[in-house]
Amino acid sequence: MINVGVIGAKGRMGSQVCAAVEDDDELELVAEIDVDEGSLGDLVTDEVQVAVDFTHADAAFHNIEWCIKNGIHVVVGTSGLSPESLKDIAALTAKCEGNVLVAPNFAIGAVLAMRFAEMAAQWMPDAEVIEMHHNNKVDSPSGTAMNTAAAIARGRRQSVPAARPEKLKENLPGARGADLDNVKIHSVRLPGLVAHQEVMFGGPGQVLSIRHDSTDRKSFMPGVVLAIKKIADRPGLTVGLEHYLGI
Repeated sequence: MINVGVIGAKGRMGSQVCAAVEDDDELELVAEIDVDEGSLGDLVTDEVQVAVDFTHADAAFHNIEWCIKNGIHVVVGTSGLSPESLKDIAALTAKCEGNVLVAPNFAIGAVLAMRFAEMAAQWMPDAEVIEMHHNNKVDSPSGTAMNTAAAIARGRRQSVPAARPEKLKENLPGARGADLDNVKIHSVRLPGLVAHQEVMFGGPGQVLSIRHDSTDRKSFMPGVVLAIKKIADRPGLTVGLEHYLGI
């Protein structure tokens, strides 16, 4: 049995994680921490081996740092951690016993879609990312969209034809979306959505779309459970669930 603690246990994602842990015969939920319930000290008192953090970026770094220093592995679903924070986390894991996984997306289908996008970019380098989330998501673009853009950029570097620089004029600034590594990203925030992303590739006479839809937050739980079970075997900081899937 793996003793699990959930930080942000009362949130939309945290409550789903608690339910998924309780439903798994190899895991035991021993600590639930939220703003008005419990403290990080409970993780040590309750002998937590793996903590799962679904909070906010401004709180997550402190939570991760505390867990690492106390030898507790951390599965992180909180988005918005800066590159500088990730460097600090990696340096800290080199000195302490706690391992960390930071995953932009725990839906296995979304992880596969990012890999497919990287493969497609080798042959169809002209691509744009449209990500769509519920209107309560605080950050944009999503971490998944930014990782997808980075994957497309990696794929392009292996392609024969390079993506053509865009020469179009924006009549309204921002109309063409954000730009990351010369990949356009468009963010949509609307009630009724959960988490959706489409990557569109264009070529002479053809269009390829790679789309993933999470219609329920339960879609993230198999990836979270997988991470909890495997994190002890991956020392240091790992970014991206794909490393746990062997892709």
